[in-house]
Amino acid sequence: MVDIQHMIMTIVVSFVITLILGPIFIPMLQRLKFGQTVRDEGPKSHLVKNGTPTMGGIIMIIAILITCITTARVNKDMIFALISIIGFGLIGFIDDYIKVVLKRSLGLRAYQKLIGQFTLAIILAIYQSKTSILGTQVIVPFLNQNIDLGFLYVPFIVFVTVATVNSVNLTDGLDGLASGVTLIVGAFFAMIALQCGNTGIAIVSSALVGACLGFLKFNAHPAKVFMGDTGSMALGGAVAAAAILMNLSLIIPIVGGIYFAESLSVIIQVTSFKLTGKRVFKMSPLHHHFELEGWHETKVVMVFWTVSIILSIIGFISLA
Repeated sequence: MVDIQHMIMTIVVSFVITLILGPIFIPMLQRLKFGQTVRDEGPKSHLVKNGTPTMGGIIMIIAILITCITTARVNKDMIFALISIIGFGLIGFIDDYIKVVLKRSLGLRAYQKLIGQFTLAIILAIYQSKTSILGTQVIVPFLNQNIDLGFLYVPFIVFVTVATVNSVNLTDGLDGLASGVTLIVGAFFAMIALQCGNTGIAIVSSALVGACLGFLKFNAHPAKVFMGDTGSMALGGAVAAAAILMNLSLIIPIVGGIYFAESLSVIIQVTSFKLTGKRVFKMSPLHHHFELEGWHETKVVMVFWTVSIILSIIGFISLA
């Protein structure tokens, strides 16, 4: 069993490892010229970020992995959560490598990303359906009951996983935004896992919190390093795995409401423009809309963090 002291220790270990790895990897990324190229069509204030090292998500992945295997006994849920983090992080790394090193601006093609994402999501869905005491049931927030999805369980979990990973990826657009929001979401799942007695998820989520907290030292405005798709997809994999392995996939749109809003803003923007030729937002994802409304980048980040805290509280209430 894991107690609160063990979780705090896990957070501290992951935090310290991230702080140690940062000064090692960031200069290395600079020497290798793994610099971010900011889109010309993005906010003009972001052009100063050209050349900032990217692919820094490697730091968080390594910190989480080392922390998990050194601070607790590894169990099956932990292994599959780590497979999700490393697997989705690897897809992001390949995408980053193609864009940054091979100078192919589009990176992996959409179908190539989806093949990798669907494969990992199917593995996660099948594992959970075969090993969970609830089988193909998922917990319904606020209603204090479960719903059995039956044969629809695997496709539903695959959809949730892929949607979550790509939504976190869209959220990573401002200094400290994705890492800060995921820190809060990770803390939520760590506390729920502690209450449920799910040791593996409690440890992984705590390691996630520590890694995000440590990464903010380098990623908060003005960022010294970006996580890249390597980091955002790994974080998405962590959030999806934590929810799914506790049968809480339906809680993601609540606790991860910022991810959901970012993704929804892109869908609305694209759909509106194709159907009417008009844009609903000044720019999508949503965080760029607020920037173009005149909000400073740090204000957008702080507001989104605050909203995530409120949503996490709502999440706790929904499961009470």
